[in-house]
Amino acid sequence: MSEKEKIINIAVIAHVDAGKSTLVDAFLRQSDVFRDNEEVVDCVMDSNDLERERGITIYSKNCSVIHDGVKINIVDTPGHADFSSEVERIIKTVDTVILLVDSSEGPMPQTRFVLSKSLELGLRPILLINKIDKKDARPQEVVDEVYELFLDLDANDEQLDFPILYGIAKQGIVQYDLDTPSDSIEPLFKTILKHCEAYPNKDEEPLQVQISALAYDEYIGRLGIGRVYQGILHAQENVVVCDSFGNSRNANTSSIFVYRGLSRSSVKEAHSGDIVVVAGISDISIGETLCLKDHEIPLPSIKIEEPTLSMNFIVNKSPFAGQSGKFVTSRNLKERLEKELEVNVGLRVEPTESGDCFKVSGRGELHISVLLETMRREGYEVAVSKPEVILHKDENGKIVEPMEEVVALAPEEYSGTIINKLNLRKGTMIDMVEENGYCRITYEAPTRGLLGYRSEFINDTRGEGTLVRRINGYTPYKGDIQQRSNGAMISTETGSAMTYALWNLQERGTLFISPQTEVYQGMIIGESARNIDLDVNPLKNKKLTAIRSSGNDEAMRLTPPRIMSLEEALEWINDDELVEITPDTIRLRKKGLTPQDRRQFYRDKMSAEENKQM
Repeated sequence: MSEKEKIINIAVIAHVDAGKSTLVDAFLRQSDVFRDNEEVVDCVMDSNDLERERGITIYSKNCSVIHDGVKINIVDTPGHADFSSEVERIIKTVDTVILLVDSSEGPMPQTRFVLSKSLELGLRPILLINKIDKKDARPQEVVDEVYELFLDLDANDEQLDFPILYGIAKQGIVQYDLDTPSDSIEPLFKTILKHCEAYPNKDEEPLQVQISALAYDEYIGRLGIGRVYQGILHAQENVVVCDSFGNSRNANTSSIFVYRGLSRSSVKEAHSGDIVVVAGISDISIGETLCLKDHEIPLPSIKIEEPTLSMNFIVNKSPFAGQSGKFVTSRNLKERLEKELEVNVGLRVEPTESGDCFKVSGRGELHISVLLETMRREGYEVAVSKPEVILHKDENGKIVEPMEEVVALAPEEYSGTIINKLNLRKGTMIDMVEENGYCRITYEAPTRGLLGYRSEFINDTRGEGTLVRRINGYTPYKGDIQQRSNGAMISTETGSAMTYALWNLQERGTLFISPQTEVYQGMIIGESARNIDLDVNPLKNKKLTAIRSSGNDEAMRLTPPRIMSLEEALEWINDDELVEITPDTIRLRKKGLTPQDRRQFYRDKMSAEENKQM
């Protein structure tokens, strides 16, 4: 293998907000990928609008740099637990991982997940303690915690002998130790080249390329992204596409690309070890292997964690349906969900008894809400039911449900409230540590009990707390868990909401709408202060008379309404409610728009529960 052909693939893995995308920025900046006069945004790899708005990585992405004649392909992975399916399949294509850990937070639940996947595949990680400039940094303690985590995950002796570096990714600095200053990430480059050998030369062996990710280009169609495990892949070559079930079909690669910096470069051939983008195979799918005729050797399929949550996606049938969306029919909805399945392997879509409703299952609320937000921006209208946890049966036929490890970090004065709320949600405390005025509380709680807790937690801690969750296996069914304790304020009329009506209603609960908002019968306009639903008229206006008042009318000052994000709306609703999502607004509504419909829904629900018990 010539010097120029040496290839190392690395993935940057960590918990959300540990600085993965910022470290990739430093790799690119210090490898002369950008021109001197080029304006570069922070987190350049987070190119999706949703990623920029939320400040998180949702889709794993590739880039490459050249250092000392070695091509280093870098994969930036998501840190949020809901996108773990992205991490699982990408780690199979790399030679080593850089485990990024915050110098004050230490290993978090998602750190454990991504590290366990790396160790299972036999990778030897490089540990980088990031953000060592923090006031509450405790790098030495964090290193000890990481060692404990490696031991918990049954790392072998070779994996336990990992290199440790310290850095400030935002400043593009990595150091060998805390006492040796640096002004670049050169120590990280040197450690990668020393710690990880270049991919062996397997160009002479039969072709094997496994697809681990998909993309779409409006000019050349569907793209498959994967690693050339052995052989050489050529453009305009006849290949056999094999899946893990023993099926195969013939196909042709129209063109292939490799990564140069941030861009894809068209090449005539790609060698073993490289990450390649394949165009021309319209039905290519994740986990499939490209081989040559007479040498069909499919690689083992990529196993993805099972979904934990499901929601019903229903065609929007509200009185305001079709006012702002371009795609409003069941056919539009079905086609869009089928298209999403092609690239989103963590998702599952099942038909229901109704042709207007589809059951969509995913890894968590954020996983599904990102899909909903994307569809909304594309012009789709859809109504969504309350998220439901997917229950399973164990080998003894008993019902089990997913459990999560929950880490809550908040000022000490809020610890009592947090503990009380998590106990009510059938949680069990695992650990509690107090330091520097902050309390770190670790719980195990059923996913079912945590639905709707995030927004409650933010309110309880006045926005000063952080909550981290991770699926942690299954446990016997925990029984009934208390749902939202407050009722809803439901509009009895259709029209424009009036200031006078809202002014009178605000003392009866929290409003979700402002004056002149268009409402319809059955739409939820606020949260009741009591634990019952209230039917209210938001259109009522002040009666006008010809008699002038001797004094000034009392000024009607409204409390600003509570504007819910999509995730908050999904967390807030109950079983008999829906979230109506359109390109320009998010509304909450009852499934039954009239009082008669709601009474019938309640009767049907009670009779169904009675039938279950019989």
